[in-house]
Amino acid sequence: MTGVSQSDIPPSAQKVVDFLAAAGHPHEVVMLPVTGRTAADAAAALGVELGQIAKSIVFRRKSDDAAVLVVTSGDLRVDEKKVATLVGKLGRADADFVKAATGFSIGGVSPIAHSKAPVMLIDRELFRYTQIWAAAGHPYTVFPLSPDELVELTGAPVAEIA
Repeated sequence: MTGVSQSDIPPSAQKVVDFLAAAGHPHEVVMLPVTGRTAADAAAALGVELGQIAKSIVFRRKSDDAAVLVVTSGDLRVDEKKVATLVGKLGRADADFVKAATGFSIGGVSPIAHSKAPVMLIDRELFRYTQIWAAAGHPYTVFPLSPDELVELTGAPVAEIA
């Protein structure tokens, strides 16, 4: 796997490439040889532990229809009750809502470069790893970073949510 050449970049991933470049992020977006729609698919393609995949889960906050983006380790499930305690009652976010709220389709939701800033939380369990991999706006694109870099890039609080 290599960094993605400009001609290979899907338009949705280009937003992530541009965001990372503007932020001075030292790592490139990588194109997977197979889909990374699930954390298991991405981990297998990258040859890393499932927990190193920073999966993005989007909910809809009931009080105001705000998107709530939770980033957690691929080997864990989000505890909706813990998230709701922090941000308010949650509802399900369908594919149309996710695309409209983040600018990305399910399976490629990046933790950065959203069309509208979501309410965001980062699971502290990601800090078990020195390097994690996050979706880069398309099911075939990812990028590496540390949990600290994720916090720096997003400004999101870290919480116990798994």
